Order: sequence, then structure tokens, then C-alpha cells
Amino acid sequence: RQDDLVERITTALARHRIDPSLLTCEITESAAMEDTRATQVTFQRLGEAGVHLSIDDFGTGYSSLAYLKLCPISHLKIAIHFVREITTNPDDAAIAEAIIAMSHALGISVIAEGVETPEQRTFLELKHCDLAQGFLFSRPMPADKCTQLLSMDASKQAHFLKLLNPQPALF
Repeated sequence: RQDDLVERITTALARHRIDPSLLTCEITESAAMEDTRATQVTFQRLGEAGVHLSIDDFGTGYSSLAYLKLCPISHLKIAIHFVREITTNPDDAAIAEAIIAMSHALGISVIAEGVETPEQRTFLELKHCDLAQGFLFSRPMPADKCTQLLSMDASKQAHFLKLLNPQPALF
């Protein structure tokens, strides 16, 4: 909604010498639909600058599927609403599977939000969902702990996460 948003983002990236492809800007589906023309223009300009774009909570709003063709979207995030009962509710499973198939057909990667069980993870892997996030992997953590985790080699990360998050997690 800010006219100078693209300029502020590209100026900050240039000032801090950050490759634009390392940044993903995310907007909820409902916010994107408030002013579709303005959102489309902003997304086009950010995409041209090399920034990745993501639609959060996809499937919960009233977006037009044509909108996905018009904007340079990099990722769609399946709303937790559909992931929560993905292994027990056939309708949620069908919606998630359709979002994954449609997104892939359009060259868009898919992130599932709210993955909390190994069964949800397995379902999503079998349906070729690209990424998942949720408590199955880790609880939220302070920035300094996140930085510490990212600086570790992979063999130490699982142990570190178990210390921070005593609940079982699969890696």
C-alpha cells in the first residue's frame, strides 16, 4: 500500500549489498486481493528487481486463479487450515493436492504451513510438496539461537534442535 515500497526495498538491498534473489516478500492472499491492480504492479516491479514473491495462506481467501498467471509468484503457502487435517479429512487432502499440482504446473513452488505430525509430512512428501514448516521441525526461537543453528553443520543441527525443542522431530 506504500507507493515507494519497491524503491525502499531495492535501495536497502543495494545499500547492504544483498543479492535480491535472497529476499522473499510474502503477502497474505486476502491482503493481495484488497487492491489487485496495485498488488500486481508492485509484484511485477519486485519480480523484475529479482526479489522472490510468496502468497501466504493460499486457499483461504477469494483470489482469482488468473491472478497467479499475472504476477511473478515464486511460492504459494498452503494454509494451515488445510494441513491440520490433511491425513484425516479427504476434502483437505484433495484441496492440498490440487494446490500442489496447479502450482507446479505454473512453475510455482509450494510450502505447507503448520506441519506438526510425521503423517502430515509423509503425505506432503508423497504429493511432491516442495517445502514444509511447522512445529514438527522446530518451535519458534530467538534470533541468536537461529543464527547459531544456521552456522552449524547439518550433523549437529538435529541435536541442537532437540535441546531447544524436547518434542520429537524428524529430520
